[in-house]
Amino acid sequence: MPSLKDLRNRIASVKSTQKITKAMQMVAVSKLRRAQAAVEAARPYAERVEAVLTNLGGAAKEGQAPRLLVGSGSSQTHLLVVCTGERGLCGAFNTAIVRLAREKANALAAEGKSVKILCVGKKGYDQLRRTHEKQILELIDLRAVRTINYETARPIAEKIIALFDSAEFDVCTLFFSRFRSVISQVPTAQQLIPPELGEKNEKSPSYDYEPDEGEILTQLLPQALTVRIYRALLENAASFFGAQMSAMDSATRNAGDMVKKYTLRYNRTRQAMITKELIEIISGAEAL
Repeated sequence: MPSLKDLRNRIASVKSTQKITKAMQMVAVSKLRRAQAAVEAARPYAERVEAVLTNLGGAAKEGQAPRLLVGSGSSQTHLLVVCTGERGLCGAFNTAIVRLAREKANALAAEGKSVKILCVGKKGYDQLRRTHEKQILELIDLRAVRTINYETARPIAEKIIALFDSAEFDVCTLFFSRFRSVISQVPTAQQLIPPELGEKNEKSPSYDYEPDEGEILTQLLPQALTVRIYRALLENAASFFGAQMSAMDSATRNAGDMVKKYTLRYNRTRQAMITKELIEIISGAEAL
């Protein structure tokens, strides 16, 4: 049975932890507002790029489309780009993305495909290297990046294109968490190369392009790839702060419950000691 001093120390320790989790929750709330605003501002542009890419891709003449659009013609080697957070204390945010990527990697391996992994974010790297260390090509560390912008995504896109041009892979899939709300983040897989295109709207007007579709796509596809990665990083940032806010709120509540529990136990132990001392005094007085 712990002494009163031990219980006092535990109560003080839990209260200190509660202050830290509460402060982290408030910081996450502040950062979430900016991250959510950035995501909502980027979505219309990214969706418009997807629409243009779909129209151009559907109009491209067979045999003249760039390799980034049609792929290498094979699907033997897959590159998985796994985007996670750089820090923890965010519930199951990082684990959910890694689980989706690991399931994809295992499914491809079962089909006899080769799998290579590019990790964007330290937490994903730390989890994946336990089971797929040999398949990991590189870790792209973004801890020094204070604000995510288009230039943050450009080097990642250039690295992926360079690997594709050197025939390091045939199909590239991006893994990230799509921000839906503060309490809902959806792990998502999006194929980058060859890109997944939506269905072309038959009612949309027909355009004549100058230069032809192939030349436009040659310039547009690398930019579209960068936009997709940029959007994924923004979605991840908003999802991370939403998950962290929820996790720290739960931790703060749990710490409060523990403080109540230990305080009740402390009072009962103290009352039992006082009662025992009174009984000893009364028994001694009666013996005299």
